[in-house]
Amino acid sequence: MNKAVVIGGGIAGITAALDIAGHGIHVSLIEREASIGGHMAMLDKTFPTNDCSMCILSPKMVEVERHPNITLYTCTEVTAIEGEAGNFSIHVTSHPRFIKEEDCTGCGDCVEVCPVEVYNRFDAGVGVRKAIYKAHPQVVPNLVIRDKDHCIDCGLCYDVCGKQAVLRDNEDTEKDFILNAGTIVIATGYDVFDARKKTPYKYLSIPDVITSLEFERIINASGPTGGKIKRISDGRVPKEIVFIQCVGSRDIPLGCPSCSAVCCMYAIKNAMLIKEKSPDIRVSILYMDIRAYGKGYQEYYDRAEALGVRFIRGMPGDIYSTNGTVSVVVENTETKEVEKINADLVVLSVGIRPNEDASAIAEKFGITCDDTGFFSCADEKCGPVKTLKPGIFIAGTCKEPMDIPDSVMEGGAAAMQAVMTMMRG
Repeated sequence: MNKAVVIGGGIAGITAALDIAGHGIHVSLIEREASIGGHMAMLDKTFPTNDCSMCILSPKMVEVERHPNITLYTCTEVTAIEGEAGNFSIHVTSHPRFIKEEDCTGCGDCVEVCPVEVYNRFDAGVGVRKAIYKAHPQVVPNLVIRDKDHCIDCGLCYDVCGKQAVLRDNEDTEKDFILNAGTIVIATGYDVFDARKKTPYKYLSIPDVITSLEFERIINASGPTGGKIKRISDGRVPKEIVFIQCVGSRDIPLGCPSCSAVCCMYAIKNAMLIKEKSPDIRVSILYMDIRAYGKGYQEYYDRAEALGVRFIRGMPGDIYSTNGTVSVVVENTETKEVEKINADLVVLSVGIRPNEDASAIAEKFGITCDDTGFFSCADEKCGPVKTLKPGIFIAGTCKEPMDIPDSVMEGGAAAMQAVMTMMRG
């Protein structure tokens, strides 16, 4: 069977789908969100080059949609799997958009007239969205989606749509169908650590203590603040920003024993972006160890130091709010001095964690998870993307924490394994 299924539309899944399709094999790319792109679409820049994230990702997203050998299924989830290598049956459920996909042009007229504003998960809660919306301007496919749970059925979107593409609740339903494939690539990505579990840092109790993903949306030009760095509490420009590392990484009591691989570098990246935009803002990074392991990463660290970013080796035991600032007390373990920093904004560098439903997905597909909850490969020596189930391969951060270049590499590796499986019949 000359067909493959890729599950997950992040950068690893996109890479795998394009590489497999390039060998003349038809690919069904399944994504449960309304758009492909994954977490990478939320980022402003990528390290260590500071290239625009969407400048890299958007052309690949568009290529996926236009590729003759790729069928894209968004708002779709896998419910069951049957069969074996060469003859898999994948049961999937397509959730309704309440939009006529063939008629919607993504113009956004319906979004403009919608009076409802709710929490925007794509903006990590910093911004809001409408009850009918596009998560961001560069979504693929370029379609809106109506949030039935928050829609007040005012009728404005029905009236303004010249194509009459907006559907009512009873006009669109879930659809179940089966996809047949000879091989499967799983690239379902990751969740970020819930910073509320690190209670001494008072995330959500102090408004100006935010996560790194929230800060990514703040500093992003297409984000809710237009790229302007502001405090959450009062909208003022901060004078002092502190990054706290290893929140949800290398923390055995919280069940997060491993390093998340990317936190040091993305904190350095964001610190550099702050200094480039606003050189007067003081930036400190509190860390246990700086892990600049990749090509050009040490030089990246050196650039941050040259820009005036302070690196303090030490972790605060507690933080608290006082007189409109966030007080951070930390012992610098290199100088043995205790420092008190009155920060206007504290950014928690949250780690990478397995998806909440990773174990359920593993059970569906007959594969396994390791002790940390990520999908495990059959044998690192025989191939880091092979699973115990022949014909099923894993790639990207669903397997372990890794950065974007490594995710791209693993997506390509999984694609080649899938292609070779098909060629062997």
